[in-house]
Amino acid sequence: MNKMMIKLLLVGLGGALGAVCRYLISLLPVRGEFPVLTLLTNLGGALLIGLVVGMSGRLSQNGMLFWKSGVCGGFTTFSTFSLEALRLFEGGKVLLGTAYAVSSVLLCLLGVFLGECAGRRIAL
Repeated sequence: MNKMMIKLLLVGLGGALGAVCRYLISLLPVRGEFPVLTLLTNLGGALLIGLVVGMSGRLSQNGMLFWKSGVCGGFTTFSTFSLEALRLFEGGKVLLGTAYAVSSVLLCLLGVFLGECAGRRIAL
């Protein structure tokens, strides 16, 4: 198998794992107007990608492809977040939509920072 095929396979397998994990989170019995499961998924994805980036000196290029492009790419839900925020605004729930958008962005920025810091400190 050539190098490109291996890379594609790693991204695909990682993406499948990320998508399955995302789906499992969506099954949690949480209800309400605020899309908390998407927020938690985005925060988890932010933490994970920060961790992976923080460990980039310890991971091979293939490991980075699997985790960063594959798992994180299949797991995070920014497009869903955008749609849900838009629907809240369109539904006249401006305060709730604003709270959702602002908390998502700020918490995920913090998540990437904390994950990266943790990744730098992990000894393999």
